[in-house]
Amino acid sequence: MGTTQIQDLPEDCLAHIIAFTTPRDACQSMLVSTMFRNSAESDFVWNKFLPYDYRDIISKLVYPIEFSSKRDLFFKLSTPLLIDGGNKTFAIDKFTNKKCYMLSARELSIAWGSHPLYWCWKRLLQSRFLKGVELIMVCSLQILGTINTRMLSTNTTYGAYLVVKLADRAFGLDSLPSEISIEVGNYKSRSKTYLRYSERKKQEFEHIFTQHKTDRSRLRSRSKVCEVEECELCERKDGWLEVELGEFYCDGKDKEVKMSLKEVKGVHLKGGLLVEGIELRPKY
Repeated sequence: MGTTQIQDLPEDCLAHIIAFTTPRDACQSMLVSTMFRNSAESDFVWNKFLPYDYRDIISKLVYPIEFSSKRDLFFKLSTPLLIDGGNKTFAIDKFTNKKCYMLSARELSIAWGSHPLYWCWKRLLQSRFLKGVELIMVCSLQILGTINTRMLSTNTTYGAYLVVKLADRAFGLDSLPSEISIEVGNYKSRSKTYLRYSERKKQEFEHIFTQHKTDRSRLRSRSKVCEVEECELCERKDGWLEVELGEFYCDGKDKEVKMSLKEVKGVHLKGGLLVEGIELRPKY
């Protein structure tokens, strides 16, 4: 009996094999031969890379999209798209095919957020949402976001990031550290952050100093409080800044994720913080 070479396999059989790889592997396999290309481009392969509930996600899009194939749909969904009336964005991470979300400022619970003397809702430059919010002046800063783990990809470690800017008039935000935390079930990660510019990068671009270095081995603990240390984060590619609120492991169970930043110990005034929202994305 002769040995079967991979090029001797039927295209549908090859498609089944490619479907067990990643989107990147599938794209690279297209360069091997015409047969590989036909298999790697098939709807069968790219349907495996799409979220199981992609039809429901498409139905929530603010602006409907057209697509000619499942591969075409995958790459259109890899760019953040507005959903749920424009209050969230959804995207697929093109390298891991995991779900990514951003909750707009409208989706967050912000202390005194509806009071125009303290917060101003307006169109923010470079924002993906219709409106963001700018802190006018408060003593007590509290921002809370929640999301259910059912919306996320299972068996995945996620990071949660508060996406912000500092206005030229920003004041009082770094007088005391803000407390940041993630809670999922009995797991809690706590840290502190100073919302301020980095002096050595001030003339080049904006930075935020944050304290965060989570030990991932603790993420699956049933009952654990993780204290984390300080590190410096860079500016995002979209021109915003982000503070990592923490990370957590999504195990597929039905749980609520609570993400927060607050500074309530100081009695001093603070202002000039622009908030776009909280982004959740897989960590590599």
